[in-house]
Amino acid sequence: MNSEKNKQSDVFWLKNFLHPRYWFALFSVALLWMGTRLPYSVQMNAGSALGRVLYYFMPWRRIVVETNTNLIFPDWSAEKKNQFVKKNFRSLGMSLIETSLSWWGKDKMLAPLCHIEGLEHLQNALDQGKGVILLSAHFTCLEIGGRLLSMHQPFYVIYKSSKNPLYETVIKRSREEHFTRAIDRHDMRSFIRSLKDNKAVWYAPDQDFGPWHSVFAPLMGVMTASLKAPAKVAKMSGALVVPFFPQGMDENKGYKLTILPALENYPVDDEVEDARRINEVIETQVKKVPEQYLWVHCRFKTRPEGEPPVYPVRKRFWKKKA
Repeated sequence: MNSEKNKQSDVFWLKNFLHPRYWFALFSVALLWMGTRLPYSVQMNAGSALGRVLYYFMPWRRIVVETNTNLIFPDWSAEKKNQFVKKNFRSLGMSLIETSLSWWGKDKMLAPLCHIEGLEHLQNALDQGKGVILLSAHFTCLEIGGRLLSMHQPFYVIYKSSKNPLYETVIKRSREEHFTRAIDRHDMRSFIRSLKDNKAVWYAPDQDFGPWHSVFAPLMGVMTASLKAPAKVAKMSGALVVPFFPQGMDENKGYKLTILPALENYPVDDEVEDARRINEVIETQVKKVPEQYLWVHCRFKTRPEGEPPVYPVRKRFWKKKA
């Protein structure tokens, strides 16, 4: 139904974004859409090249990735760290192309790229009738991974709205077309209600939203502000937590989607232990493909009391660069 409505309104929604302030966004969206009509290997090569450009044109984000790399891999040589940062930016560039594929790619073209392991774990969890938190993390191929899984199993998705009205319209329309329902991350009531209705809800909690919503638990050897929400939602809804992680494969062979068995004895009414458990699951996957994790995010911004910031002050950074 949502897909049919989107098709019926295709002619009209664009008229809301003809003001010059949207022209750059319109151009970028149009460029991404046209790119999805190219062969997959060409798209990935273009994404890798884009990542090389972003490495030089996003100096602040490069500093963030370098800082994260120093924190999580302190024993690496300077050369190895530098090569890792460049690989991470190539993955970031490819993620922009992969995101456009998740929005506009045709099922026929995407199907051969999908390699699923453990789909039975999700289906078995749903068979218990308690709902499923489809636990994920912010890997660079997260968007395309969700789209590929949706071709095999319908589910809801928690998402963060964009501040740009044009991008928000494109993202929301895409998610309403390819997923059963898109739920704003602030709408916890709908999140819990959906789980109680025995739906699978895709949720990636691995971001820093400050100390009020978090406890500190280790991630990659660093004490990290980790959201309390997964344990709270699981407890309030009775839902099972099923980890799901996408991974880009070498040589443009597509994506490996790994679904693990539902976590046992979770939650345990210990906020720190529950957070540590979630971080442990995420860390295991990060170690497999560390260059595909979203290290441009200031994951360690919130520090335990008494510890200094790990990232430079952004305003001072720009002033110094100028």
